[in-house]
Amino acid sequence: MWNSQIIFMLLEGVRDTVYMTVVSTVLGYVFGLPMGILLAVTDADGIRPNAVCYKIFDVIANIVRSTPFLILLILLIPFTRALVGKSYGSTATIVPLVIAAAPYIARMVESSIKEVDPGVIEAARSMGADTLTIIVRVLLVEARTSLIVGSTITLGTVLGYSAMAGTVGGGGLGDIAIRYGYHRYQTDIMFVTVILLILLVQIFQTVGMKIASKSDKRK
Repeated sequence: MWNSQIIFMLLEGVRDTVYMTVVSTVLGYVFGLPMGILLAVTDADGIRPNAVCYKIFDVIANIVRSTPFLILLILLIPFTRALVGKSYGSTATIVPLVIAAAPYIARMVESSIKEVDPGVIEAARSMGADTLTIIVRVLLVEARTSLIVGSTITLGTVLGYSAMAGTVGGGGLGDIAIRYGYHRYQTDIMFVTVILLILLVQIFQTVGMKIASKSDKRK
C-alpha cells in the first residue's frame, strides 16, 4: 500500500543512487583520467611511446572491464569490508563502483585524446612545448568536448551498476526494486523505481550534453 513511508523510502533511494553515482564517477576519474592519459600517450602512435607501460595498463583495463560487475562486486566484498568496515549500503558500494568505473573511464579518455588533430600536437612541439604542457594545454583542452560527453555516458553506466548492486544490499533504487519488486512481489514499487532510474539517466544525459555543446568551440 502506498503511504508516506513508501514515498520517503523512494526519495531516500533516489538520494542514495545519486550519491553513489556521482561520488563513484568523480573518484573513478581520479584514477581513470591519469590511466587514460597514460594509455594515449604511451601508445605506439602517442607522443611518448612506451610498449611496456602501455601493455601493463592495457591488460589491467581489459581484465577489469571483462569481469561482470556482479562478480566483481562479490569478489571485492572482503576488500570493501576491510576498507569501509562493511560490505553493504550505499557507501560500501562506492568501492566496487570506482574499481569498475576507472578502467572504463580510462578507455573513454584514451579514445577522446586520440581524436585530437595530430597537427595541433606538432604545432605545440614546434613551439618547444614539453610533454606535460602538451598533455595539459593541448590534448585535454582540445578533447574537452569529447571528455564531457564521455563523462555523461559514464554517469549513466555507473548508475546502472549501482542498480545492479541492489542484489547484494547495495542500497539505492536497485535495492528497493529487489526487496519489494522481487522478494515481495510488489511490482508497482519496482515499476516506479525503474521509472525513477530512467528519469535520472535522462537528467544526467541532458545536462551533460548541454555542457558539452557549450564547450564545443567549433560552434
